[in-house]
Amino acid sequence: MGRSSREEKGIFRELLGWLLYILIIIGLTYVIITYVGQRTRVSGQSMEPMLHDGDNLIVDKLSYHFKDPERFDIIVFPYKYEENTYYIKRIIGLPGETVQIADGYVYIDGEQLTSDIYGAEVMESAGIAAQPITLGADEYFVLGDNRNHSTDSREPNVGVLHQEDLLGKAWVRIYPFDQIGVIKHE
Repeated sequence: MGRSSREEKGIFRELLGWLLYILIIIGLTYVIITYVGQRTRVSGQSMEPMLHDGDNLIVDKLSYHFKDPERFDIIVFPYKYEENTYYIKRIIGLPGETVQIADGYVYIDGEQLTSDIYGAEVMESAGIAAQPITLGADEYFVLGDNRNHSTDSREPNVGVLHQEDLLGKAWVRIYPFDQIGVIKHE
């Protein structure tokens, strides 16, 4: 066996190794994007001051397969009337609870939600929550933090969400770079 034949086998093995490496990276990227996480961009002011227009986030698509969403989780869900449009809101009402907004404040099962430090302003509009809304076994009521500038569960075109509607939980802010980090939910 000559030297050039060994060199050709060495080059072929090297190329095959690189091709296998690239295929593994592509496969892992597909699995992560499809089942584990997804990048999304905040558009608008509905989640200020926590999240700002232009923030880029990684959404954890996996954890809600193992545990139920909790009050104050920031979640991402598709807007049902516009393709490729996703909303980012905070869970306020949980399954089985009765939610109502009266005099600008949220009431859960008749008790004012006093631990809601995210909605700092008194709400000007109660929307459909002016009347008590009793959530079903897999339904959630969501609000934006910037309550007077948010389209959320108070609006009939959003309404209450079913657990299957939730894409995932906002997990990490990746842009702007000076604010990179895990997102505080509570």
